[in-house]
Amino acid sequence: MSDRRLTAAGSRFAVATPHVEATHAAAEAFAAGGNAIDAALAAATTLAVAYPQMCGVGGDLFALLRTPDGRVVSINSSGAAPMALDVDDVRRRNPSMPVRGPDAINVPGAVAGWAALHDLGARQPWAAAFTHAEDLATDGVTVVPGLANSYRDHLALLVADGGMRSVHAPNGTTLLAGEAVVNRALGRTLEAIASDGPGALYGGDVGRAYVDGLVAVGSAMSIDDLRTHAAEVVEPLSRRYGGFDIITSPPTSQGFVMLQALAVLERLELDPDPLGPNADSFALSFVAAARDRDEHLADPRFMSVSIAWLLGDARLDEMAAEVRDRVRRARDGTSPLGGTAGLVTADADGYAVSLIQSLAWGWGSGILEPETGIVAQNRGSGFTLEPGRDNTLAPGKRPAHTLMPVVAQRDGRLTAVSGTMGGPAHPQINAMTLIRALQLSMTAGDAVDAPRWIAGGMDAVEGTAVAEAGVPESVTASLERAGLRITPLGSHDSSTGHAHLIVVDHDGSFDAGTDPRADGEASAG
Repeated sequence: MSDRRLTAAGSRFAVATPHVEATHAAAEAFAAGGNAIDAALAAATTLAVAYPQMCGVGGDLFALLRTPDGRVVSINSSGAAPMALDVDDVRRRNPSMPVRGPDAINVPGAVAGWAALHDLGARQPWAAAFTHAEDLATDGVTVVPGLANSYRDHLALLVADGGMRSVHAPNGTTLLAGEAVVNRALGRTLEAIASDGPGALYGGDVGRAYVDGLVAVGSAMSIDDLRTHAAEVVEPLSRRYGGFDIITSPPTSQGFVMLQALAVLERLELDPDPLGPNADSFALSFVAAARDRDEHLADPRFMSVSIAWLLGDARLDEMAAEVRDRVRRARDGTSPLGGTAGLVTADADGYAVSLIQSLAWGWGSGILEPETGIVAQNRGSGFTLEPGRDNTLAPGKRPAHTLMPVVAQRDGRLTAVSGTMGGPAHPQINAMTLIRALQLSMTAGDAVDAPRWIAGGMDAVEGTAVAEAGVPESVTASLERAGLRITPLGSHDSSTGHAHLIVVDHDGSFDAGTDPRADGEASAG
């Protein structure tokens, strides 16, 4: 039984994150007079230290910000491939896009994303967001079970890189849960960013040191790549479902996948409970939407179809008809089918933030630049090397992205803030928690705690699904009839994501829940 506070209720603020230190940092920001933006930033910078396998200064960021007037804006701070990258050389050396090493490293966007969010209404000074994180990096942060498990699973990766080894695998062995990990170089980096602003990374001394270290191991990154990066603040995507406005990020995010699948479910007029009698329809709706993602999602400058087409009635009607036919034939027995951290904050003034930041795979590229202490992401692994595709690798181009924050409103009133870890499974996990909270009237804690199954799993392998202990046999049988080969999991398995949710009642009070599969807490006041 966990002694962490997994649920919390209050009327002034709420927060849920995947790490106890991040939740504490957010609560401290609220206590100091900050709003949901300040709390989200304090949590995000802390996660960059305390959850180094998931996210950091070298990673990317997406966020949704809801302001007191009911407006929601989307922040996309995903980085592009280096301009000097030789795509033909990458193809000569690799049969497919590499997932580790220097070729997979894109420009880091997280810090620019933090700055964009801060500029949209934070109450506290920029430097205040870094205090807790700096202390943890310099003095040490306790290794939580999730990090200890990642150490165990990635020992060979960590000892292969000198920077990783010096921080996370001293003496050739990784640290154990309860021990402290210290990254003083990262502490100095955070101090410089806090003092000098994001320019310390995007063209300043921190950025030059980071680039020099990456070039030394074979990256094509340049200081100009960092200098030209800018976070985008754009209008989000929104679609009505079950009487709620479900809001998420546009491409390069995969957010449209959830909106497509929910629209298909609504067209089918079925029980939406993921553990109910129509689990096969639920699964096949997300399988159909994932195919559109895999075919079309890319840097929007390169997409061959528009979001208007992907979310248009003609396309959604076609998908619903396909799912209906597959379910019918499956029930007749004739149709088989051929690393990230999220956090949520909200306050009584009407601000709310869903923020997702990531290194892509666990430990990103597998490279920790020793002078800056920054772990370089491997988001470039999201490209394809196949010529002529929307998402084909190219210099200065951003890859298709899995990160997708979510906010729900009803008649302009904030009703939920959702976020998760989970790679390609983000749409399913967010949809499950929102359906459970908003349609099945579960508490936030129960909605993120309930057993999950994921069509395709986190690896997005078509024709498969993973299912936790506690998923009824009737559901797994239904998924198998739909052509999904089931891999059983234990209860609360991290491979079904780390979901975090704040639900807002009609009276404005907050109900927050954090996932027992992660290492975090919920807090409210």
